[in-house]
Amino acid sequence: PESYWGNVNTIGPRSCYDEGKRVAETMMCAYRDQNNVSIRIARIFNTFGPRMHPNDGRVVSNFIIQSLQNKDITIYGDGSNTRSFQYVDDLVNGLVKLMNCDYDQPVNIGNPDEYTIKDFATKIRDMCDSKSEISFLPKVADDPTQRKADIRLAKRVLDWEPKVTVDEGLKKTIEYFQGEVEAAGEIIPTGPEAQKPRGGA
Repeated sequence: PESYWGNVNTIGPRSCYDEGKRVAETMMCAYRDQNNVSIRIARIFNTFGPRMHPNDGRVVSNFIIQSLQNKDITIYGDGSNTRSFQYVDDLVNGLVKLMNCDYDQPVNIGNPDEYTIKDFATKIRDMCDSKSEISFLPKVADDPTQRKADIRLAKRVLDWEPKVTVDEGLKKTIEYFQGEVEAAGEIIPTGPEAQKPRGGA
């Protein structure tokens, strides 16, 4: 829940990412208290949808692009760590509701449906009707073992919860990336040989 203050390695490979989010909240509250600035704090969980950048290194885009090209789906670790994923439309609706309310404490915005990374990779492979194999690579240091959005506060304060199922969102996202792969010929989404689609930004 939002009341959990966290347990973060301040000098690890993820520390800039983790501490950056924490200090942003600190700064916003300082501006609110010192300068009477109206603020809102959204804690956004993994979000996906059409128009994601194919080289952003995110789980959803990586898995879809690899599956569509029948390439190995790369998982870092044994795939037992969990994540929850929300469709972009739900995120936007949650942010609009947050902006339009008067609550200025942190609010989680995410989908509480939780998947292991291995199960999620299998789901995407099946939805893509892919022949990809799942490849397990060394675990990333300090990678969280569990991520599940607790949205009880958002339900109560914002009267918000996700409406788009993960399967519905994945179907739309797969259709988008199918077009990107067809236009590019080949996309290498991550790693030292990562390539952007031709003509893409």
